[in-house]
Amino acid sequence: MKFIGIGDNVADRYINQRIMYPGGNAVNFSVFAKECGEDSAYLGIIADDREGRMIKKALEKKNVDTTFSPLVKGCATERCDVELIEGDRHFVGSGYGPGEKKSFTLSESHLEYLKNFDAIHCGCYSEMEDEIVKLDDIPGLKTFDFSEEEEYREYSFLQKILPFIDIALFSGASMDAEEEKELWQKVLRFGTGHMLVTRGILGQRFFCRSGSYRGIVRETEPLDTMGAGDSFFAAFLVSLIRSGFKRDIDPDEAIIEEAFRKAADFSAENCKRRGSFGFGERY
Repeated sequence: MKFIGIGDNVADRYINQRIMYPGGNAVNFSVFAKECGEDSAYLGIIADDREGRMIKKALEKKNVDTTFSPLVKGCATERCDVELIEGDRHFVGSGYGPGEKKSFTLSESHLEYLKNFDAIHCGCYSEMEDEIVKLDDIPGLKTFDFSEEEEYREYSFLQKILPFIDIALFSGASMDAEEEKELWQKVLRFGTGHMLVTRGILGQRFFCRSGSYRGIVRETEPLDTMGAGDSFFAAFLVSLIRSGFKRDIDPDEAIIEEAFRKAADFSAENCKRRGSFGFGERY
């Protein structure tokens, strides 16, 4: 099987350590799918600056295909500044170095390329909401990470994404059970048949038309929680697809429970390394 992350890449800068790591939702997904044993690729704009070269090098070392993502001169990589406090990362700001901030758009050659993949993942930080409609005729499963901010749950944003994807992913640490159900009904009305809500140490819930299912949490002493949610979702999706998951058929409970177990194990292990997946450099 083949998996691909499209859109964002960032340099996560640990300001209390002066070390930066490759990251970004799409990059992380691509790496984690590869680590789960599947072929994977990344598609997006990688700036030809110090941070971008770090990201490109890390992807190549992880054997993630970047054929359609050459380094682009004149662009700048986003820098996300964080502090690591007792193993938990706290975002404190973001910005760009010298160069242009350039949005990624899908060309006809990109769309033809994407037809080769079993699963395509994107997220709200990629700022590609106006591009997702182009994926409508692509046969692979489409997934999208809406993160936790309210702006990405507004009707105007959801209507650009949900009619064209198969699984919606939300971070919902502050949500209660009733709010989860309300969100699920909103997602379902737009035509997306599956939704995963992750809640950190509170666990997860997977919604489909036939019902909802609670996930599990593996207790661990984290070295670094960066990438915990991305690693969980990548492993969860890989397991579902390996078990024959289809967009129009709800998986049975045993398949969902196995995906939860594998994702919890993978995510717990990922919290034992620094950055989303290592490859840090001093800055």
